[in-house]
Amino acid sequence: MKSARTRRLVESGIAVALSAALGLVKVYQLPQGGSITAGSMVPVFYLSLRWGARTGVVAGALLGLVNFVLEPVFVHPAQFLLDYPLAFGVLGVAGLFRKLPWLGVVAGGAGRFLSHYVSGVVFFAQYAPRGTSPWVYSAVYNGSYMLPEVVVSVVLTLLVLRALPAPEGL
Repeated sequence: MKSARTRRLVESGIAVALSAALGLVKVYQLPQGGSITAGSMVPVFYLSLRWGARTGVVAGALLGLVNFVLEPVFVHPAQFLLDYPLAFGVLGVAGLFRKLPWLGVVAGGAGRFLSHYVSGVVFFAQYAPRGTSPWVYSAVYNGSYMLPEVVVSVVLTLLVLRALPAPEGL
């Protein structure tokens, strides 16, 4: 029992560190934040599929805090919660779809998109071009990097799952 807990803790730390490092490798970055990375969500998705949603949510929330330290954008406490611990913590819901890992990755990515979307509508509407609805602007802006990021994550997570030991429960 203690050995499994220690292993989960160590794997969580490695996943957060690896995700943060991969997040610094930007394939494309938008001007007001958000980027397509070298698969930065994959370690948290793998961890979630291996150890379950609770472990994935905690690791994702920690990743959000690390991302804030690395590239802080703060305009309001609610924006901080939406864009960092909540947006990355929701990646852990992938662990609820252990039998259909691709669906878990899509669900986690969709949750992250939704969190950034709400933040964009509420806190970053001033960046919308004149005459453009903040709802539409936030959807297009956040979708422009989250959709490719999720596609990359689905492909890479499935490849990692084939290459590494099967997560528990699969």
